[in-house]
Amino acid sequence: MHDLLIRAATVHDGLGSEGRRADVAVREGRITAVGRDLGAAREVVDADGLVLMPGIVDTHTHYDAQITWDSMANPSPAMGVTTLIMGNCGFTIAPCRPDDRDLVMRNLTHVEGMSLDALRAGIRWDFQSFPEYLDMLEHRGVGPNVACFVGHSSVRTYVLGEDAPRRAATAEEVARMRAIVLDAMRAGAVGFSTTTSFQHNGENGIPMPSRLADKAEMEALCGSLREVGHGVLMMTKAGSTPVPWIEELSALAGRPFVVAALLHSNMAPEATFEDLDNIAAACRRGRRLYGAVACTPLVFEFTMHEPYVFEGLTSWQPAMALHGEQAAALYRDSAFRDGVKRELARRARRMFNGEWDKIFVRQAALPENAHYEGQPLSQLAAERGVHPMDFLLDLSLAEKLDTVFTATLLNSDEEAVGRMLCDEHGMLSLSDAGAHLTFLCDAGFGLHFLGHWVRDKGLMPFEQAVRRLTSHPADAFGIRDRGRIVEGAHADLLLLDPAKVGRGAARRIYDLPAGASRLHTPARGVHGVWVNGVQVADDEGILPEAPNAGQVLREFAA
Repeated sequence: MHDLLIRAATVHDGLGSEGRRADVAVREGRITAVGRDLGAAREVVDADGLVLMPGIVDTHTHYDAQITWDSMANPSPAMGVTTLIMGNCGFTIAPCRPDDRDLVMRNLTHVEGMSLDALRAGIRWDFQSFPEYLDMLEHRGVGPNVACFVGHSSVRTYVLGEDAPRRAATAEEVARMRAIVLDAMRAGAVGFSTTTSFQHNGENGIPMPSRLADKAEMEALCGSLREVGHGVLMMTKAGSTPVPWIEELSALAGRPFVVAALLHSNMAPEATFEDLDNIAAACRRGRRLYGAVACTPLVFEFTMHEPYVFEGLTSWQPAMALHGEQAAALYRDSAFRDGVKRELARRARRMFNGEWDKIFVRQAALPENAHYEGQPLSQLAAERGVHPMDFLLDLSLAEKLDTVFTATLLNSDEEAVGRMLCDEHGMLSLSDAGAHLTFLCDAGFGLHFLGHWVRDKGLMPFEQAVRRLTSHPADAFGIRDRGRIVEGAHADLLLLDPAKVGRGAARRIYDLPAGASRLHTPARGVHGVWVNGVQVADDEGILPEAPNAGQVLREFAA
């Protein structure tokens, strides 16, 4: 007898085949049959023609801290995600010495938009080394399946301590870092992640440690994967980091390389396509490079207490170490303002490029300013006869920096984004789930893709879209027997209504440790989510008593 039978579904197998009417049977966490008249089961779900597809594989998340107190990695399973890859960009919490814990948390607070109070109250530090971190996750249990990168910044901090974001490493320190990476890979890391992005700064604007790595260090750490013969490399690159150099690192390691974050900028409209062309050229030379692309516009909600939007600007660096009244005093300074305006007047590849029509007043702090809400800064500034930067800063100062703004920073040109999503060398990714909690929530990227891009805009056939969310990323990361509905595969399943699939409007909720808030976009059209054959979510979200049905993935195909 089967444990579970999902009957009369339109089954999309995740491999690109057209959907077909079928039943799917599950026993002991694996798919045992796909067809009709499959016999009896302890639990029967009547799908009544709804789509049954493999669970979504989210390759770019930052749940490394949250999962230590929230084994379900809320909200991803409610969004149809059954497998998560954590530790992207080199931002992990393992390895970590006890004396460095507060430093690591403060860096995460800044670079990943997480509440420091929530991290201090929530993280369970039942580990020090990376292998101990994986062991801890296995012991406590996980709701979805999880795979973990070993992160460059954490390894660097473990070896160099407070010097990690300040200087190049010595040859002896590089050797110690390399040994840690190899130890992590042999213990079950999915790969090695890093960043060179100028946007990635820790507390007070100090660069995240991996940004201080020189060429020799990058080559040693990336190249170490050749010794273990498995694993994926991942880098969030600066605009100035050339893809051909990343190709060299991939060749040195003999391993695939995921290049992030390929987002479209209206001010540098061809830059992302040039990266994708370089990736395609590398693939023609026998490399396995993937360009991580996003299907969602990059929309941030922010205040001038945490002005992440502007932190990629060189002229903004003096503000990075200031808070409260000190920051306010700098915001009043005309020389500071003029420097920011001059830099924004120069076209460059960065997060914010002076598109003031895409920054809106979301919520005024004072009742007399409520009439500004919902209006773009370009319009408000023109009406007052001032520069938009002056309007933003003046309004924020008048409201003690509590004014809430929303900014659509990148991926706002849908024609360009559609081109990126259809590129054969692109990997649908970049949800950033678990990070930037105070700014955005793109954990439902897959639902948005299926609803907005596939159903509403007809970007590609539904079966091809399902493959892009499931077997394609699973195969790229060497994740065996997932991302597909075939006999013998793990029963990671998503039941949905394609006519309704999508995500709702963002709202702020307060469910993190210490009462901290996060943005949330509820799922639409999801009817059920199963991890290894066990249901963890339904149309109301994650089940109240959802079990830890996931696995910590530690073995990957070469």
